[in-house]
Amino acid sequence: MLQGRAALLVFTLLASLIIPTSIVSAQQSAPASSPPPAEDAAKAEALRKAAQNPVASLISVPLQDNINPGFEPGYRTQNVLNIQPVIPVKLNEDWNVIIRWITPIIYQPITPTPGAPELGASGLGDMQPTFLFSPRKPHKITWGAGPILQLPTATSDYLGQGKLGIGPNVVVLAMPRKFVMGVLINNIWSVAGSGSRTDVNQMLLQYFVNYNMKKGWYLTTQPIITANWNSTAASGSVWTVPFGGGVGRIMKLGMQPVNISVQAYGNAVHIPQASPWGVRASFALLFPKAPR
Repeated sequence: MLQGRAALLVFTLLASLIIPTSIVSAQQSAPASSPPPAEDAAKAEALRKAAQNPVASLISVPLQDNINPGFEPGYRTQNVLNIQPVIPVKLNEDWNVIIRWITPIIYQPITPTPGAPELGASGLGDMQPTFLFSPRKPHKITWGAGPILQLPTATSDYLGQGKLGIGPNVVVLAMPRKFVMGVLINNIWSVAGSGSRTDVNQMLLQYFVNYNMKKGWYLTTQPIITANWNSTAASGSVWTVPFGGGVGRIMKLGMQPVNISVQAYGNAVHIPQASPWGVRASFALLFPKAPR
């Protein structure tokens, strides 16, 4: 069921990327009384860069679906839908805090015992709220730093780690000309939770490079590199290192600004339980209002 929904989401995102292009072309062919004002183009460019900036003063509601085939036996598919609203809050004239609350909804294939039917678990995973404190005044280098939490909210032992965790979270980026590029890194350690579950000590590093083109289109690479420090290097199960990228577009559906992208990644290195490759499709509602 979840795999079918994932395929439908990817198809819908691709259609959303392609169909508005033909609509825009048709609109452009119609006679116009005057060209769009320069300030409209500047606003569109500012929105595009804000949508690609993790610490921008932009409210957004991204839905990110991660489709990860290749789980054995049977070459089955894991699906992780991340609902991750982003809300900037003005602390004072100098500082914002950017709140992102990641809620994963997961379908996880389970390795059956010999002779048993193939199994899978689905439900809520461990939520991860993050808080990034960032300067309000623009600089050539933009940054944010703050805590990330991991809450043991999973509805099944197969979908979460059963531990309360906390750690530092940092993002640094720059926006030279047509690029938005930077890196986000965090590390979570468990501080409480079930004594029967393995302690958590894991790192996530995501570098991102967006190249912005005409009519809201952009090329992107945003691989998520992870390291489970509690695994042993001898088993080759510490790192997951993907490579790849995709295409996206920031546009309007009616009056609503949205950010849509589709990306594909192959894992050069991955832990034994991970998929060798995956597809990431995202759809984000954008609300370009200044934080209160």
